[in-house]
Amino acid sequence: MDSLTLREAVRIALAAQGLDRTRRIGRKVRRHVDQVVEQTGLLQIDSVNILMRAHYMPLFSRLGAYDPALLDATAWGPRRTLFEYWGHEASLLPMTLHPYFRWRMARAERLDGIYGGIANLARDRPDFVEKIYREVEQRGPLVAGDLDRANHKGSSWWGWTETKIALEYLFWAGRITTAARRGFERVYDLTERVIPATVQAMPTPDEPDAQRHLVSIAARALGIATQSDLRDYFRLSVKDCKARITELVEAKRLVPVTVEGWRQIAYLDADAVSPRRIATQSLLSPFDPMIWERDRTERLFGFRYRLEIYTPAHKREYGYYVLPFLLADRLVGRVDLKAERKGSLLRVVAAHLESHADGERTAHALAEELTTMAHWLGLEKISIDQRGGLAPALAAHI
Repeated sequence: MDSLTLREAVRIALAAQGLDRTRRIGRKVRRHVDQVVEQTGLLQIDSVNILMRAHYMPLFSRLGAYDPALLDATAWGPRRTLFEYWGHEASLLPMTLHPYFRWRMARAERLDGIYGGIANLARDRPDFVEKIYREVEQRGPLVAGDLDRANHKGSSWWGWTETKIALEYLFWAGRITTAARRGFERVYDLTERVIPATVQAMPTPDEPDAQRHLVSIAARALGIATQSDLRDYFRLSVKDCKARITELVEAKRLVPVTVEGWRQIAYLDADAVSPRRIATQSLLSPFDPMIWERDRTERLFGFRYRLEIYTPAHKREYGYYVLPFLLADRLVGRVDLKAERKGSLLRVVAAHLESHADGERTAHALAEELTTMAHWLGLEKISIDQRGGLAPALAAHI
């Protein structure tokens, strides 16, 4: 079995995610958005908006400043090429992957693999679920609130009404989908009125073929990964993922290798590349596919990272919404950021330097990156709170 050094594994992983090169200078157009989504395989959606919604951030990390309306058009415009579904949590996915998620939709319709609160309502009140579906059919596109006045009953599950839970079951089962977003709220409509007819007409692979395709995409997007990394990318079950990995190894699409310092066997994508050097600087969102699997982030970079949004303020180690800073092939720092839009201010609540990093070099590069981000967000000023060891040097560069 071949072996890789840790630095080789890092370079392979960064190249697979499109984080191995300096950004393109000049105007960004829709094909640049398409290229990023093709490379990452999906964009995770999350409601947190203290800086910028999660699905916009991986594009900024790879492209630099771009017009977010490009992604809006790609995801929800009349010529959309993305659709919303459960990929790695709620995600935007290339439209061509729709057939490869129909097995998950079919399982959800059988109440397999969905959250208990949703499954309970769908099992106990099928007539109510069907009533909600008929209302979407007759009145859609609509948001949950459009139906709540007639169907509202309070629910203790996530604070959702029963109408919202029924809509989410229908969404998970693939019978309805997201036609648009109103603010951040899903606007639901029948799937056949949203997904292009050419996509609906694509044949539905059987479960093993579909899962094998998804594991292949995960392998390409990760470059080098353990079984748990591959499973996590599209949230497959251990059993399903293990079987598909075995098949891909037999087909020579995955190559088992050892990686310096890793206890588990790793799998190298057959087409993975290993650049001689990495020339990049990027702030990475907590929901970026490069770092969303925290154990892998620690294995690759020696960087322990946790999202502390749900940690009480007095117990947070680094901050509320902390972005790691990638410089060349290392994570060299982390910043707690907040966009204060009323004051047109990008606020650095805290800035921390990793022990191995050069403080002056990191501060200079991070100042450039924060300036680019502020411009992208349409914010006129940057402020640096004096919290964290990197803050003084960073302030001197802003």
